Amino acid sequence: MKKTQWLFTLTLACILCIANAFLAPPSTKYHLRSHIINHEPITSSSSSSQLQSSRNGAEDIYGAVHRKEYEMKRLNAQHASLSDPIRMAMGYAQEGIEQKRLAAALRRVYDDPYNPANPDAKDKSLEQLEREEKMLENGLAEATMRRGSFIVDIKRRSLSYPREQFARYDDASLVAEAMVRLGADVVFVNVDYHSYGGDLGELKSAVKAVRGVTNEAAVVMKDIVVDEIQLGLAKEAGADGIVLIASVLGPALENFLNLATMIGLEVIVECHTYNEVKAALDALATNIMVSNRDRITGELIPDQAVKLAGMFPGSGGPIITIAGGGVTNTDQMKKLLAVGYDGVVVGKTVMGSPKAPEFIRAVRDRTLLPAEFSQWGLDDAEFDVDGNVMSGPKKGIPSASDDDVFL
Repeated sequence: MKKTQWLFTLTLACILCIANAFLAPPSTKYHLRSHIINHEPITSSSSSSQLQSSRNGAEDIYGAVHRKEYEMKRLNAQHASLSDPIRMAMGYAQEGIEQKRLAAALRRVYDDPYNPANPDAKDKSLEQLEREEKMLENGLAEATMRRGSFIVDIKRRSLSYPREQFARYDDASLVAEAMVRLGADVVFVNVDYHSYGGDLGELKSAVKAVRGVTNEAAVVMKDIVVDEIQLGLAKEAGADGIVLIASVLGPALENFLNLATMIGLEVIVECHTYNEVKAALDALATNIMVSNRDRITGELIPDQAVKLAGMFPGSGGPIITIAGGGVTNTDQMKKLLAVGYDGVVVGKTVMGSPKAPEFIRAVRDRTLLPAEFSQWGLDDAEFDVDGNVMSGPKKGIPSASDDDVFL
């Protein structure tokens, strides 16, 4: 009997060893990619080893996700009490009419004197009402001039540029206040110290600083979000919204969107591929950012946002779209706005650079054709804030002020 039991135990052990050999992931990177796409839980041991390896070299998105889940596991343990302020921020549903400060800032409704969402909106004249009625009859009710928004991504460093410190400032609140005074509509405050050089304390001080300047600009928490408690951190800090990365959350994106909506926190979903945009739209995301940067590979594809611009409804629709990633000059910004995006995100280029006012003016000191006209070959046409054609020099377009105009 004992011999039979011993043989059975030995056979079972062999089967388990063979199964583990076939079922184990072939590499750590494959396991991490699967985790990012499927949002599977990871063990603390693998987190510790990945954290140690990230300290020894440049951290990529795989190491960042493992590290954040390890950090959030500890944070959840520290804030386990139901009376904890963060838990309370997550537990109370938004009551009444939510103030969509982020959406209003991205659409610049406060700059439109006739926008119903503007608290100081004016009554339209009889001539304007008749014109709108005619446009409605011709199916052009939303074909009106647009206003682009400028979003600044405040960070000292980035996963995209390992080991490079491209900005040195004492506190993100000083940068946020300065950018808003220059005209920025939205500020992203990065709170991950390891990858971006920021923290939650700077987010709170940035919210206070921006509110001291205006009640119209929005402050958004940017982090590598892997746990629902991070939504509570953003809400408790007073942020208007939070950035969720589609490639990191995968199928869990919808759950995060639902919780954020319930607690009154606006969301911007960052996407890079066609499938990620489709997943965000299917999850009913209303604010979508298309990035030229592939979070998984780290590769920069300059025209990725331009290629995906056609996936969204036209001007004035329910979806607010912004684009960014590797934007280094104003021509790139104008191109993104011309193809239909409501705003442009700029980070490294304006961090600690005198270019910031120039970039902000390039967006705010002009109006844009309706997104429906983006395929009409009018990308080089520029209009001032009153909708008049700007006479300034444009690349590749003859002008009366050209030196060779009479040749």
